[in-house]
Amino acid sequence: MSDSRADALKIFTDILTSAPAIGSAPSDNAAFIHMLVRTTLRHMTYITSILRKFASPKILKQHNTTKYALLLGAAELLYMKSPAYAVINSYVGLVKKSQNRFAAGFVNAVLRKINSAKSELLAADTNEFFPPRFRSLLLQDYSPKVVARIEQSSMLEPLLDVTLFHRDSLLSSMGKILPLGTLRFKSQGKISELPDYNAGTWQVQDFSSSLPVKMLSDLRGKRVLDVCAAPGGKTAQLLVQGAKVTALDISSPRLAILRENLDRLHLSPQEVICADAIDYFTQTSDMYDIILLDAPCSATGTLRRHPEVAHLKTAADITKQAALQQRLLDLSASHIVPSGILLYCTCSLCSLEGEKQILSFLDEHPEFRTVSLAPKIPLTLTSIISPQGFLRILPHHLSEFGGADGFFIAKLERRA
Repeated sequence: MSDSRADALKIFTDILTSAPAIGSAPSDNAAFIHMLVRTTLRHMTYITSILRKFASPKILKQHNTTKYALLLGAAELLYMKSPAYAVINSYVGLVKKSQNRFAAGFVNAVLRKINSAKSELLAADTNEFFPPRFRSLLLQDYSPKVVARIEQSSMLEPLLDVTLFHRDSLLSSMGKILPLGTLRFKSQGKISELPDYNAGTWQVQDFSSSLPVKMLSDLRGKRVLDVCAAPGGKTAQLLVQGAKVTALDISSPRLAILRENLDRLHLSPQEVICADAIDYFTQTSDMYDIILLDAPCSATGTLRRHPEVAHLKTAADITKQAALQQRLLDLSASHIVPSGILLYCTCSLCSLEGEKQILSFLDEHPEFRTVSLAPKIPLTLTSIISPQGFLRILPHHLSEFGGADGFFIAKLERRA
């Protein structure tokens, strides 16, 4: 387990210093490593306040390794069932190896204090997840009550969501079917070891991410451009429904994953293009019946799966992504046939990347109109429909099933 904690410390350090999504962990103890990292990130705001009481601010500022070891160790002591002696000895050993014996002694003393005060510390925990900067970001769009519900829902470890392509899949009996057809269940093993993995009857896909394609009507024979297509979840949905799909993405490695995923599902797009979307739109004269623009965004809606987002994203990140989204929307508009559809979506909670973005686009492009998505949504899910007919999914929606990723979807039609 000490090696697993070393791996967790490396992943945790990488996340907070270079801001990638949670990376892959070694296969041995991967579940423990990811659970430890995510648990620490979810409770980091409160644990940081604890460390301010028990630890020297000077040392914490000087040594990231010491600070991150303390955060992980405190999270494991307070919120996981690991034996205290093993936790303390492991992190003391890691810090001694990478820093020195004085830093290791400091970690030993602080973690022992936290363990001794465990009952009192847990009793004082109000489940505060969001640091002040991120909370202020959300308060620009939502009331304090809604932000509190988003925060509460984001503390929960998400279950596994699957899109079924065949009702008779062996996987279909393993969990609950959500409104609009997603299968959800708890899975702690490897995805590749689930039933029918190689049969092409299902794909892992979050409920919210599965909705954009479900908002489209008859796709048979339609020319569809899937922008930012990798890793291929929406591409697969489009192909299953008979669309002629061009999959476009800037990343060659991610497109390799798309191809692997589609091969497993026994699906073949009409074309796969590795290119920057802006370059593609400015150089091509191709026209499409449908453009699905799953735009690059702040990913603030993925808090349940990527809690680091709350600690890393800033208002500047939102503004930067919104400018790119605007450019992609403007370019997409000229490549859609009359009566064609522009389907825009982001996994963001921020209106600047959602409602405000689309309303601004409609002001600049009177040739497009909004198509309300309300008719596509069952009565049990009307809370996700915005006044404009967009979909605005928040983490506390579907709370009876365990929540959802934050998402925004708008369907626009080019006037004939």
